[in-house]
Amino acid sequence: HGIDEDNHYTSAKDIAIMSRELIINHPDILKYTSIWMDTLRDGTFGLTNTNKLIRFYDGATGLKTGSTSQALFNLVATATRDNTTFLSVVMKAPSSNIRSEESTQLLNYAFSNFGIENIYEKEAVIEDKKINKCISDNAQVAIKDNISTLVNKGQKVEVEQNITYNDNITAPLQKGEFIGKIEVFDKNTKEKLGERDLICLNDIKKSDFKDYIKKMVNIMGSKNDVKNGNV
Repeated sequence: HGIDEDNHYTSAKDIAIMSRELIINHPDILKYTSIWMDTLRDGTFGLTNTNKLIRFYDGATGLKTGSTSQALFNLVATATRDNTTFLSVVMKAPSSNIRSEESTQLLNYAFSNFGIENIYEKEAVIEDKKINKCISDNAQVAIKDNISTLVNKGQKVEVEQNITYNDNITAPLQKGEFIGKIEVFDKNTKEKLGERDLICLNDIKKSDFKDYIKKMVNIMGSKNDVKNGNV
């Protein structure tokens, strides 16, 4: 309930985890927390957001204020610029003004020093792969969703990857069909940066008897060209 209770405690990290889960899994909440002023009862009753950053901080979207006599003034602040969102937590500030000032400093630091680096774009092709029972086409193996990571501005991340394919991948395959997983790691720290599904980016038809005959004719033609000095 958020009211003071003996031996009940939380931390900035706890609040950050809960807030992050909220905006990731229920992003529509930001449509409401980003409203500065509104009215109720046919305009007879006015409301003003207690989070002053919504009015005064560029990109502010929320999220939650709170205060009690023991907890003092607290603020979870969220802001988005250039498709990057940061979240700050300030607890036990002496006043509402100070919690806003401290939150502003934290967000300024984040936007000034950190950015998002895209490691792989959505549907980026990783490799071509031969598929059982298809001799005419290779599958274009692609990442289903993008992989990105937070970095110090100006820093480049070297990555290594681990690809695991499903057992016995056999034609036919449809575009977008799941065929495996990719794990991406920071090459230096070995930190796991992301894991995504791998999909086939093109339709793969199962080869029939005519395809095998055509393949044999092409092979024999290539051998004759070499023998006759045409290659």
